[in-house]
Amino acid sequence: MASPLYNALFRRNFQMLGVVFVSAFAFEMTYDVGMNKVWDNINKGRQWKDIRQKYAEAEE
Repeated sequence: MASPLYNALFRRNFQMLGVVFVSAFAFEMTYDVGMNKVWDNINKGRQWKDIRQKYAEAEE
């Protein structure tokens, strides 16, 4: 099982580096989106995007 994976992804140095960089980028994007959702859920109703209507309508 490990041999085909090794031969496909990690046999050559540039392939391994490509896998590492792509994996790190994908993890960073996934983590960023997930943490933004957690932050928005914890701070729901206290952020500008949640209360903008109340103050924008008051000025007009």
